[in-house]
Amino acid sequence: MSAANAPGLNDSVSDIAGRFVGARLSHTALSDYPGPRPLDMATAYATQDAAIGLFPDEIVGWKVGMVPPGQQPTLQTHRLAGPVFRRNFWSTSSEPTPLPAIPGGFAAIEAEFVARIGKVDPSRLDWTLEEATAAVSAMHIGVELAGSPLSTINELGSAVVASDFGNNGGLVLGVEIEDWAARLDGIEVQTLVDGEVIGTATAAAIPMGVLESVRFLIEHLARRGRPVTEGTLISTGAVTGVHRVEIGAQSVCAFSGVGEIHCTVVSAET
Repeated sequence: MSAANAPGLNDSVSDIAGRFVGARLSHTALSDYPGPRPLDMATAYATQDAAIGLFPDEIVGWKVGMVPPGQQPTLQTHRLAGPVFRRNFWSTSSEPTPLPAIPGGFAAIEAEFVARIGKVDPSRLDWTLEEATAAVSAMHIGVELAGSPLSTINELGSAVVASDFGNNGGLVLGVEIEDWAARLDGIEVQTLVDGEVIGTATAAAIPMGVLESVRFLIEHLARRGRPVTEGTLISTGAVTGVHRVEIGAQSVCAFSGVGEIHCTVVSAET
C-alpha cells in the first residue's frame, strides 16, 4: 500500500487541499502547513490532484522545479511539477505585467525558458530526451511567479512544495525564440529587482538541462494519468534562481538577443 493510500490519509489529503485552495481563492496567508506534512511525492501529488479538482479553473501549462540534491535520494526524483491555471497566465505587453501576490504569503520572480508542446502520444509512459525534444513545437522566454499562501513553503521541503501546486502563482509568456535549438545555450539571462542585478546565468544553470525538464514533465504527467495535450506550456526551471520579492517590487528579466519581460508585484487583494 502506498503512503498516499494509507488508512485515514485520504481525509487528511482532501482537507489540506481544501485549505490551500480556500486560501488561494480568498488571497489569505496560512500561518503553517494546514495538516500533516507530506513526506513522499506520492502523498504530495495526491494532495495536488485533490486541489486541482477543487480549483475552479482550467490548466494551461505546468511548471517544473528542481528538488535540492540533499532531498533527491529520499524523494526519489530530481524535479517536481505544478499546474499553471488560466487566471494566472499572462502574455507580455508594452506595460509591466502585474503579478498578484498573497499578502503574508510567498512570492518570487523566476526567469525561465518555456516550451510549447506539439502533438504527443498520450498512451506513452516512457520518454527519452530525444523524443521529448522532438515534441517541442516552440520555445519562449518567460517569467514564473512562484507563489503560495504559505510563506515558509520553500523551507519545508520539496514534497510540501509539490503539494501546493508546486508553489506556482502564475506564468508570464514572452516572445518566441527563433531557431531556439541552435540559440538556447548562448542566451544570457539577467534578472533585476528594483533596478539591482540579482542573478545572471544561462540555460546551463538548469541541472541536466532545459530539455530534461520537458522530458520529465511529459513522462511524469503521463504516469499520473494527465497526459499533455497539444499547446501545453512547460516552464522549465529558474535560470538565475528563485528571487523572493515583496509587494511593490519591480522586476526585469532580460534574455540576451531575444527580449525583456517587465513585471510589478501587486497585492492579490486589489
